[in-house]
Formats: sequence, structure tokens, C-alpha cells
Amino acid sequence: MISVVIPTHGQEGRLIPTLAALVPGAAAGIVREVLLVDSGAHESVAEIADAAGCEYLHGPSDPGARLRQGAAAARAAWLMFLEPSGVLQEGWPRDVRAFIDQAERSGATDRRAATFRMALDGFGVRPRLREAAAVARHALTGRPRPEQGLIIHRRLYDALGGHGAGAQAGRRLFARIGRGRLLLLRSQMLLPDA
Repeated sequence: MISVVIPTHGQEGRLIPTLAALVPGAAAGIVREVLLVDSGAHESVAEIADAAGCEYLHGPSDPGARLRQGAAAARAAWLMFLEPSGVLQEGWPRDVRAFIDQAERSGATDRRAATFRMALDGFGVRPRLREAAAVARHALTGRPRPEQGLIIHRRLYDALGGHGAGAQAGRRLFARIGRGRLLLLRSQMLLPDA
């Protein structure tokens, strides 16, 4: 159903929880394949890919080019872009399946994309205030952070021109998707509070 693309740059320590969170999606038949597109900074990413049953692609140092390379190699019609430090939280397979089923039933695969709610890892007031600020920013601008992940059909991705070059490729793609076409799912993406 979906191909998961994760651009890495030697973040092997944070990558393992990200991959572990995809297991429920694979068990539910949602995740067809996982592609780790690495800049080749460390050999350990290739070893993790092999151990986890992921496809490893050696990519350029440019983050946008790695995302584009992963999308080009993906075999599924639906693409899910994740950062190696994000951990999907409980319930995400149900929400993704519901979004995809609804988009396909209504013929909106080339008009709708989805992202996850942001949650920050940490205790106390500071992470909760940053989460509230992210919700407010999304309400005002309609643009989530790229670290929140993106689920998009290949037709819409290609029509928008995919990821461009540079470190801000994810932000620019969200801007091209636009507020009216981006659905915020109920499930969360847990990010490090850094």
C-alpha cells in the first residue's frame, strides 16, 4: 500500500526506534517497503537496513535529492516520508489506512495529502508549550514541520514537482501542497525535544 522513504545522514542511533514503530504498519499490510536513502556518512545505516529488511540506497549529500531518489525508487502508489528521528505513535496504521481508503473512494488521491500531529519527547511544561505553538502555527499557516511526516500519492507528488534540492525541500513541498489539501491525522509523530 505505501512505500516509506527515510533520508538518513548517519543517524543510526535514532533510526532504530523509527523503524520499530513501522512494524505495526507492516503487520497490518500497510507498509509495502521501507527505503533508507543515506548519504553514506556511516556504514552502520546499511547494516541496520539489512538487519531490518529495508532497502538501502546510497544517495547524495543533498537532503532534497535523497528524498527525490527514494520517491523514484519506491514501488507503491502511496509515499510516506519520515525523518529518521521521528517515532510514529500508537494507532497510526489505522489512521493512515482510513485516510488512504477515503482518498481513493472519493477520487481525491491527486488532491489530498496527510501529516501526523506533532508530539515532543520530554517531561514538563517546555515540550507542551512547543507542541501548542506548533498547533497554532499549523492553524495559522497550514504548514506543519517536515519532521511530522507526509503521506502523499505519487500522482500528486509528481504533479507538484516532488522534492526540490536543499535542506528546506520538505518545507517547500508542504507550501506547494497548500493548506486546503493537507489533512492532519489524529495519530502523532514523536520528535526529540531539541
